[in-house]
Amino acid sequence: MEYISTRGGGGAVDFAAAALSGLAADGGLLVPARWPRLGDGEWRGFCGMSYAELAARIIGRFSGASVPPAMLASITRRAAAAFDRPEVAPLREVGEGLYLLELFHGPTFAFKDVALQFLGPLLEFFLAQGGRRCTVIGATSGDTGSAAICALRGLPSVELFMLHPAGRVSEVQRRQMTTVRDANIHNIAVTGSFDDCQAIVKQLFADRGLRESHNLTTVNSINWARIAAQTVYYVYAALQLGANEKNISFAVPSGNFGNALAGYAARRMGLSIARIIIGSNRNDILTRFFNRGEMRARPAVATLSPSMDIQISSNFERLLFELLGRDAAALAAAMAGFHANGRLTVTAAQLTDARRLFTAARADDGQTRREIARTFSDAGEIVDPHTAVALSAARAAGHGKNNPVIALATAHPAKFAPAVEQSIGRPPPMPERLAAVMRAEEHYVTVQNDPAAVRALLPA
Repeated sequence: MEYISTRGGGGAVDFAAAALSGLAADGGLLVPARWPRLGDGEWRGFCGMSYAELAARIIGRFSGASVPPAMLASITRRAAAAFDRPEVAPLREVGEGLYLLELFHGPTFAFKDVALQFLGPLLEFFLAQGGRRCTVIGATSGDTGSAAICALRGLPSVELFMLHPAGRVSEVQRRQMTTVRDANIHNIAVTGSFDDCQAIVKQLFADRGLRESHNLTTVNSINWARIAAQTVYYVYAALQLGANEKNISFAVPSGNFGNALAGYAARRMGLSIARIIIGSNRNDILTRFFNRGEMRARPAVATLSPSMDIQISSNFERLLFELLGRDAAALAAAMAGFHANGRLTVTAAQLTDARRLFTAARADDGQTRREIARTFSDAGEIVDPHTAVALSAARAAGHGKNNPVIALATAHPAKFAPAVEQSIGRPPPMPERLAAVMRAEEHYVTVQNDPAAVRALLPA
């Protein structure tokens, strides 16, 4: 299985190199050179498998010969064992044809655990093959940071530097990162937005000398191994509702577009997904794109769903690459124009192509609170604000017995207790692991929004 850059340079690499490098050598994102495709009989054969068994089968289509099947099965079993529920991702019906896929039963209570509990031992396996070490640099709008820290803490071959926007993540999210004391974990608060943090990461990776001397990699969803791992829960949920015998849609709260792109990958593999419904908050650049065919960046604003307070959705580049017919030169020109003037457009035909799968809706903070209240009143389920955005988008798109929609529940409501309490009049139950985090001592450094300030913190 080979991977190529969306921007056309660097040559093809295997899955191991894709996982260890994160970004392509030319600054593009890595995508499969050819999408793996499964037949109806293969999908039916997956029915009844455990989550770990299914993960090994699906991810195996992306990893190819890079990971022996027995090792891959061992890694997926280890990842699944970190979850509080044996099924890893329980599916609950909250209305006729409307379901919640609970992705928050991992150690940090967020959907990022699903991929990162896999990525941690995967990197450990790859690094051990050559007796190597790596430096991981990541940016988080909230949940990626804590999930990555949990997955990589204590690994002797990995040094992790995690950037978060100062004052722009929830207190629980921040403390989940900053109370970890392992020597290989370094938390950095940047005086800027998530987009600023992400830009710093990309600039550091663009320095070829730094990238090679420190063996840089990233755990953000720009790392293809994370997308491959997230593809699994689309398959797992859809199979439970009769996938490939009926059309099933997914509603996805989306900021950086990685979660939605995993659904796109599942569909390219042959899973029968009717629609992927993008839910946006006030930072609605993705909704505006799917409605108008134009991506125009605006300053990010703070909302009740901070993990989606993003205006530059990195993973969108992978979809754009497909919409442009895999024309790397056209993609590179489009991205250069977007970064220069904050604007990107596609043709009417390309927008029509995107709309064959994607629709989008926006929910502001008022709508988010009302959706939290409605879900609690109607179904007795307490949801976090990001999940509420997905539910609001699902209702806007329409659902029913014959057109079921699965909304991705991306975080435990206790991670956003103030927003939940504002909505239903009482705080959500607090798991003891989160309560302990709120009592622990924090350790992090604050730096200016400047790549040089972050680079100065890296080992010589």
